[in-house]
Amino acid sequence: MFTEAFPIVTTTDLPRLIAFYRDVVGFELTYRFPEEGEPEFVALRLGNSELGLASDPNAGDPALSRRWELCVYADDCDAAVDVLRVGGGTIIEEPVSQPWGERSARVTDPDGNRMLVLSRLS
Repeated sequence: MFTEAFPIVTTTDLPRLIAFYRDVVGFELTYRFPEEGEPEFVALRLGNSELGLASDPNAGDPALSRRWELCVYADDCDAAVDVLRVGGGTIIEEPVSQPWGERSARVTDPDGNRMLVLSRLS
């Protein structure tokens, strides 16, 4: 059911964080959304590892945002959310289709850590 996972780090200064992970750590940029203009999200790869970076003007304010969340891909977002709900997760955003071609939901694990659950739309 779950097929891959990677952390997403949020920041108020996405260009600065992209430059750090790309130019200093050696990650390769593999995806950006949107394709034109200032990115809101990028995916980076280092060897077999992936890292997401997302722009969030509230990053660092614990009342409004989290600094990171675990992105988990599943074959079926809705079915995965049902499994997580039964298993003790708390659904904070029900599944919804996104303009970039994925279905997404947000869940917290029993300790309150955030998960972004995604499935690719055909």
